Amino acid sequence: MTRRHLLRAATAALAMGLPSLQSALQGRRMGLVIHSYWKRWRGNYSSLKAAPFRNALDVMDHVRSLGVGALQIGVEDWTLDHARQVRASCESYNMALEGSIRLPASEGDVGRFERELRTAREAGATIFRTAMGGRRYEVFTKRADFEQWKASALRAMTLAEPIARRLGVRIGVENHKDWETAELVEALRTLSSPHIGACIDTGNSIALLEDPLAVVTALAPYVVTVHLKDMAVRAHEAGFQLAEVPLGQGVLDLPAMIAAIRTANPQAGIHLEMITRDPLDIPCLNESYWATFPGKPGADLARTLTWVRTRQSEKLPRTTGLPQEVALEQEEANIRNSLTHGGQHLGFDHLQLRKADAGEEK
Repeated sequence: MTRRHLLRAATAALAMGLPSLQSALQGRRMGLVIHSYWKRWRGNYSSLKAAPFRNALDVMDHVRSLGVGALQIGVEDWTLDHARQVRASCESYNMALEGSIRLPASEGDVGRFERELRTAREAGATIFRTAMGGRRYEVFTKRADFEQWKASALRAMTLAEPIARRLGVRIGVENHKDWETAELVEALRTLSSPHIGACIDTGNSIALLEDPLAVVTALAPYVVTVHLKDMAVRAHEAGFQLAEVPLGQGVLDLPAMIAAIRTANPQAGIHLEMITRDPLDIPCLNESYWATFPGKPGADLARTLTWVRTRQSEKLPRTTGLPQEVALEQEEANIRNSLTHGGQHLGFDHLQLRKADAGEEK
């Protein structure tokens, strides 16, 4: 499917509105990425109202009341006993499970990778997400170093593919502020396997001066799983700032993105990733930012900065300095508000969340 066809499909679905999205989603519930509980997941604090989550079972016990239909979470160091407990909870709560996993760094690491996949399969996971690098403009100061990383990343994907194929699982590589979209597409084409595709993050690539809808459209043919987020932006002296905000409160065209993804792969899980934290600085006006982008056109910078100025928020959310309980309450509210928006405006089923809220009102 070509980029033009995907954009046309997304535009058509957007024009048809919520009933079309509801039909496309067929009553599916939104999933949740564990990073949405950035503060609560294995937090080092004490709270009776919002106790830290120590493992996947704690998380599932909580999010089932929110109407969450799937959980994407790390599976490292799981035992078979824990995996079987997770599977029983999934079946009891009618909840799907996706794993987050680290690809093998070398041939000597393949055994660890295969054990984690096999254990996660015992929990019911057949879809996995992986992130291979950090923010390239912070990690690398030389193009050669980035190229070396990219070669090692492709090597890791090559080592992972036969294991994923043998076990019948699929792995989505995230656009994690590391790959430019064209680079990730080239890697996936080189691998050419139905078992290694993309984990589409709807907001990350803005940090690389890429158009967010164009990113989703280009990666949609390879989509395995999705991190759905909305973003707010604000101009900054070194470039701009980028912040996750509850769905519907940012600048992303979420209906068009969902339509493009669903057109390419109706089975792809769509998971909320709402990280409650300070904004990220994108220092695209600093010379050091460009070290790994020798061929990036200046037009990308001009387009992005114009886009930021015309859509910027007066103020971006921050958590630094907030009391612990306030920050935890904000995290929970952001997740609930996102799930509600997903049900009211994006076509997801959020009946369970409505019931939970009604119970609290009583």
